[in-house]
Amino acid sequence: MTTKRVLSIQSHVVAGYVGNKCAVFPLQVLGYEVDFINSVQFSNHTGYGQWKGQVLNDIDLDDLFEGLKMNNLTTYDSLLTGYVGSESFLRKICQVVKGIKDKNPDSVYLCDPVLGDDGHFYVPQSLIPIYVNEVLPLADIITPNTFEIQHLTGLTVKTEADVLEATQFLHDKGVATVVLSSLDSAEEIATYVSHREGNNRQVWKVISPKIASKFTGSGDLFSALFLGWYSKLNRDLPKVLVTTLASMGKVLQRTFEYSQIFPSTSKAPTELQLIQSLD
Repeated sequence: MTTKRVLSIQSHVVAGYVGNKCAVFPLQVLGYEVDFINSVQFSNHTGYGQWKGQVLNDIDLDDLFEGLKMNNLTTYDSLLTGYVGSESFLRKICQVVKGIKDKNPDSVYLCDPVLGDDGHFYVPQSLIPIYVNEVLPLADIITPNTFEIQHLTGLTVKTEADVLEATQFLHDKGVATVVLSSLDSAEEIATYVSHREGNNRQVWKVISPKIASKFTGSGDLFSALFLGWYSKLNRDLPKVLVTTLASMGKVLQRTFEYSQIFPSTSKAPTELQLIQSLD
């Protein structure tokens, strides 16, 4: 039996859990061979207020992918992208996606369009039209949060009717499966999956209890788990969503409980208890 291969392109931190540090381990636990390219390598995530590190540019990405091609190492079953900080790097990712899909047309591309959260941008706003016009037409699945889906569509998303309108907009851009990872209310979080194939559209929703805490890296973990279960559960979207959220719920609950016993000594939230959730 051949092990399925994933290429993950997103941020990396030496200490803590965001980006590839959130994605690689869960995918490996689910049985995937994971290759990863770090769009940035920082000492820690920026929520700490201080950090050091390096930023990969589009030429660096091109060199790495060319090296893989030279050795016939670009046959991937799935591609996952997350945090990207520059226009040129995002456009180079589009070339990488096309190269992978040329080699394997059945390869699944999940794009987590990391723009920001809680009313704040993490990246230049100039990336938005590139995502909308160049990246989304290549993506099979996207996993925006509420802040991101609003900026990708230009629509206000507060109600379920808003969700249906916004996901329809993204389907029209060419994305078959849109996952809105978090529509918050006071006590619960609604997660939606909208899938359109031809003229047939189906939408599923799961309500999860809200944990009264801040988490960093939870979106990165969600995207990795969703991609992993998407293949393992034969693209059965309701099962994929429920299984992903079950794992997420356990990791976040453990992180919250740990934070109550050992509060963070910095202004950043307690790091996700990822290794502790191996089971």
